[in-house]
Amino acid sequence: MPNWREGEHALTDWERASAARVIPPARPRKLAKVPFVELADGRMQGVVSSGSDIGRVYVSSVAAGSYAFACSTNNNRPCGGARGSFCNHINALISEAVLQYGAERVARYLRVEAAEEEPSAHSITVGMSAARPLQGETTAAASVFSRFLRHLAYLELAPSTEPLPEMQWFPPTRAVA
Repeated sequence: MPNWREGEHALTDWERASAARVIPPARPRKLAKVPFVELADGRMQGVVSSGSDIGRVYVSSVAAGSYAFACSTNNNRPCGGARGSFCNHINALISEAVLQYGAERVARYLRVEAAEEEPSAHSITVGMSAARPLQGETTAAASVFSRFLRHLAYLELAPSTEPLPEMQWFPPTRAVA
């Protein structure tokens, strides 16, 4: 542990004990259209707001490697635009994933060979579309939507520096007196 001189910021016990790094978004993004996007379970997946109905959201996903795509409403009704190719919800999800994680990370995760040296949301979409992906199953929609709702629940909590029991995934590294 480095010696901290007077006037310098010393790490708190919580900061020293933290085991997970938080990676800030590549660029700030607005959450109104795509409130939730993640690279998980071998897919880029998330929740996209409906453009026509404020009470409706779509759960969209694209599988890494095969680019099989799925899009349905939160109550399992199929998306009318996802017939044979990516719908607007999936296009919005790709754009927001690039803002959240950066184009290189998204392209690497999805295993997309972009035509450009520097990938972009557009080149990633074009690269995946050129493979003529098939429409996939919507079976993952329930778990993705459930994770989104869990994230929303954290927004309702009052700000606090106290740990949340369900967020303590790692065992303590030292005994607490």
